[in-house]
Amino acid sequence: MKACLLRSAAPIEANPLVFTNVPDPQPQGDQVLVRVMACGVCRTDLHVVEGELPPRKSPVIPGHQIVGVVEKIGDGATRLQIGARVGIPWLHRTCGICEYCRAGKENLCDNATFTGYMVDGGYAEYALAPESFVYAIPDGFADLDAAPLLCAGIIGFRSLRLSGIEPGGHL
Repeated sequence: MKACLLRSAAPIEANPLVFTNVPDPQPQGDQVLVRVMACGVCRTDLHVVEGELPPRKSPVIPGHQIVGVVEKIGDGATRLQIGARVGIPWLHRTCGICEYCRAGKENLCDNATFTGYMVDGGYAEYALAPESFVYAIPDGFADLDAAPLLCAGIIGFRSLRLSGIEPGGHL
């Protein structure tokens, strides 16, 4: 598949992303393979590309605001069907057992992995993700409009949810 690969971090002006061929990923276990239709560019992606975050996987395919369609599912994936329109966010997977995960604060998990940083992301034709960390995308959103919701939108939604506000209520 075609992908924008980061082999070595460098200032974005140095064009550190290389458009190249990489092997097609294959879903294993609970993973789904998503054909990328759109992937936003977040400041965090630039932190990864420019080395402002210490490298965790090299080379890596950046990108964590992914909207696409499920193409294949792993043997352990049961929730999503082929053809489902989905989004893949920054938070790729958590441990599920630490105090933060058990309290519904998985964004604080010390053992989390992150899309486009610790695992390959969406600057490619395909991306893999565990189905439990993949979101259904309603038809009312165009791909380009939905992509930023996989980062900034999730942050806003999480804040609203943690506020305890009830439907129709006011803060």
